[in-house]
Amino acid sequence: MTTLHFPSPARHEAAEALREEVRAFLADELATRPPLARADSWNGFDRDFSRKLGQRGWLGMTWPKQYGGHERSAFERYVVVEETLAAGAPVAAHWIADRQSGPSLLKYGTEEQKQAILPGIAAGETVFCIGMSEPDSGSDLAATRTRAVPADGGWRVTGTKLWTTGAHDADYMILFCRTSGTPADRQAGTSQLLVDLRTTEGITIRPIIDLAGQHHFNEVHFEDAFLPATALIGTEGAGWEQVMSELAFERSGPERFLSSMQLLIELVGVLQDAPGEAAQLALGRLTAHLITLRRLSRGVAVMLEAGENPGTHAAIVKDLGATFEQELPDIARSLVDAEPDAASTSDFVAVLAHITMNSPSFSLRGGTREILRGIIARGLGLR
Repeated sequence: MTTLHFPSPARHEAAEALREEVRAFLADELATRPPLARADSWNGFDRDFSRKLGQRGWLGMTWPKQYGGHERSAFERYVVVEETLAAGAPVAAHWIADRQSGPSLLKYGTEEQKQAILPGIAAGETVFCIGMSEPDSGSDLAATRTRAVPADGGWRVTGTKLWTTGAHDADYMILFCRTSGTPADRQAGTSQLLVDLRTTEGITIRPIIDLAGQHHFNEVHFEDAFLPATALIGTEGAGWEQVMSELAFERSGPERFLSSMQLLIELVGVLQDAPGEAAQLALGRLTAHLITLRRLSRGVAVMLEAGENPGTHAAIVKDLGATFEQELPDIARSLVDAEPDAASTSDFVAVLAHITMNSPSFSLRGGTREILRGIIARGLGLR
């Protein structure tokens, strides 16, 4: 059995100085943002807000300056992510691009792709979505059936991507597809392609309305859509290795335990005047879990800073974080006699309703609990 070690992050003075700057900016920028909107931070789409982050150099922070980046540390980037999420800022317009699409292009993209795309992400101008999941395949990413067939000067793509968050607002997609073989070949024969959603013909985006009545998800249909040869990211046939690297970026950050942060804030507000023993015990346990998750997540940041592959570590953070976030609504309901109601004038009740309706998705996005535990088992040498 393999033993995993999460490295200890040292105090980073530049990052802590930045934290005060970010908090001051957010306090001013979000002064009138209500709690219910703050609870929807992940899905809050606001291009102007993302541009303001870009103007301050808070996107593409670790990237080379030649691509619009700022060559700052992973810890400084971590501070910006942590503070914006904890404050409930609307991050959706830059979220996917800054977190994983940009780093993937930086690692695997051609020089032309880097020059064309990365500066726009760092400026908060360019929005990405993820083309991974498909109908009838669940979390079995290797079962992808979307196919790119070689054509004169490029590729012809046919297939469907599902649960594509933000595709209706996105400028680009990184598409995971099959360029050779069949789904029976599993990981072999898969590749990644850069799709310009603004100009490519043969693409239809259809909304999926979620349990909360919101439109974040989409079906994206490719019907003989032509992509130029320059759309290939990295190496043809190496899509599986590349997409696994991308998922490590997706699974390890503080977003994996801060999605429900606004509910915890509202819960403390409701209980603070007369906390009983049960409330004190519950809040103490939640705080301890939150501190532990933060420590693990910061350990992954250490690994990323060192250029290591934290795939197994990231899966652990994601799995434990989803469990924490999904338990929080039930704990809140056990401590406060209130039923979730999105239309309530009570901030606590409205936020409780929002988190309750959205929490089932927390153990789906970024890989289901079953998939993650399989990754962890392999990483520990148990299978």
